[in-house]
Amino acid sequence: MTEKKIRIMVAKPGLDGHDRGARILARCFRDAGFEVIYTGCHQTPEQIAATAIQEDVDLVGLSCLSGAHRYLFPRVVELLKEQGADDIVVIGGGIIPDQDFQTLYDAGIKAIFTPGSPLDTIVRWVRTNIRPRVNL
Repeated sequence: MTEKKIRIMVAKPGLDGHDRGARILARCFRDAGFEVIYTGCHQTPEQIAATAIQEDVDLVGLSCLSGAHRYLFPRVVELLKEQGADDIVVIGGGIIPDQDFQTLYDAGIKAIFTPGSPLDTIVRWVRTNIRPRVNL
């Protein structure tokens, strides 16, 4: 019996249309052996949470370059919690000022990776901190 692969969803919430980094990260996750779903740009927090639950992901990686991360990231965590899926881990990345990190951590974001974060560091974080969810 083979072990279940970690399922990761990469999403671009809000009006931010710059997805080069998100696409690079999705490919990196795929190449590292994870199952990856990329939702594309302009997703609402509601769409992201619903897709994460429907696709039974273990991790949601949010990317935001527009400055709306203070609202969008916590909203995804809140919606997952409201729907009983608070075991889905949410991480964030993009242009996020250092002074916003604690606010996002307090809202339930488990890790933040900004531009220039080495891809192997992100993959190592996932392998260390994420386990496939068990569905009963």
